[in-house]
Amino acid sequence: MYQHMKYTAIVLSAGKGSRMKCDIPKQYLKLHGKPVLYYALKAFEESAVDEIILVTGEGDEAFCRNEIIEKYGLKKVKAVVSGGKERYHSVYRGLCAAGQPDYVLIHDGARPLVTVDIIERTMESVAHTQASVVGMHVKDTIKITDDGDMVSATPERKNVWMVQTPQAFSFSLVKNAYEQMLEHEDTTITDDAMVVEKIAHHKVQMIEGSYSNIKITTPEDMKIAEILLSEK
Repeated sequence: MYQHMKYTAIVLSAGKGSRMKCDIPKQYLKLHGKPVLYYALKAFEESAVDEIILVTGEGDEAFCRNEIIEKYGLKKVKAVVSGGKERYHSVYRGLCAAGQPDYVLIHDGARPLVTVDIIERTMESVAHTQASVVGMHVKDTIKITDDGDMVSATPERKNVWMVQTPQAFSFSLVKNAYEQMLEHEDTTITDDAMVVEKIAHHKVQMIEGSYSNIKITTPEDMKIAEILLSEK
């Protein structure tokens, strides 16, 4: 099925990672001797996606080309573009650089443990649903509270997911939704699926990822990623 459709991955690497308490952006920290960002790019390089658009922090383009893309021989990276003020601005810049693929997979570069299997299952799903998002069922009971931190609801765990990336969409669906969202600068939107849900009113399919597909956010996450990577 892949040969009849074009899939582009947009890998986001423009964040500063303030919670890491480090001067170096988290995506460039070394994990088993290589930058965190390398592992996500490598997974997409080895998958069936056709091209990769890398969205970096402003001024980081040359570093990423020289120290990651060229150094490690990543051939599918079509373009390196600078991100915007907020995540959604960065995603839109990636979409604009993508040309006209059939589908896009949007992934956080700070998730180094994504696998080829997860990527290709996402590709298969989005071809049927037009909007598919990777995630995992929560393990703990979740409580919803009001503004006073009083419990107002306890949802059933079977219906509650931890959302991960990649998040995959029909290109025209997500780009049109982003363009409408940016007209109003809706800051209540926190991920790509929410743009499609809220603006395009399109249902999104959840598909199982992996509990190992963690996002590097704190110093503790680096330690966990080191262990998980060793096991791989």
